[in-house]
Amino acid sequence: MSFFSSIFWIAKNKPLIIFTPKSLLRHPKVVSTLAECARGRFQRVLPDESKSPAIKRILLCTGKVFYDLAAYREEHQRNDVAIIRLEQLYPLPAVLLEQALKAYADHTPALWVQEEPSNMGAWRYLHEKFGKKLFNRFPFALTSRFESASPATGSAHAHKQEQENLVRRAFGEAEAKFHGNESNDQKGKL
Repeated sequence: MSFFSSIFWIAKNKPLIIFTPKSLLRHPKVVSTLAECARGRFQRVLPDESKSPAIKRILLCTGKVFYDLAAYREEHQRNDVAIIRLEQLYPLPAVLLEQALKAYADHTPALWVQEEPSNMGAWRYLHEKFGKKLFNRFPFALTSRFESASPATGSAHAHKQEQENLVRRAFGEAEAKFHGNESNDQKGKL
């Protein structure tokens, strides 16, 4: 959610609580143009902007992980992967999400990607809503960190390695090996 959208939301619906990493405050791609600010509307779902006809995997996410996924897709030229952002989780804008998914073939694997461990974050809420099939069209699974009592490892090096592994797994790539890390893709490999 951009700062402008936040202010717009507060003006219409009070209260609003935002938790955001500081890195997004300075990220060069986390910006809104003046034209976007002038339109004055909050987008609950941001569809993938690429128009590739050969999408083989759909990634759904929210927050900071989008920028890691987008950078990986660009760097590795993975135009076969769509990334859809949910900017509002509750109430879930199911109609808008279904519209964003309309262009993709049935049975295309859809993954919810979250930085949080699997026992945290939005996965359980989304899994409760959709089950194993997103809109009864797409196999739906999770890519996240392992279940944990803490959302952070406590080590910058370990966090960076976990994040790289998370992004690689989201794209279906092999996971880099490092002490104590295994795959945490839920409900089977896609």
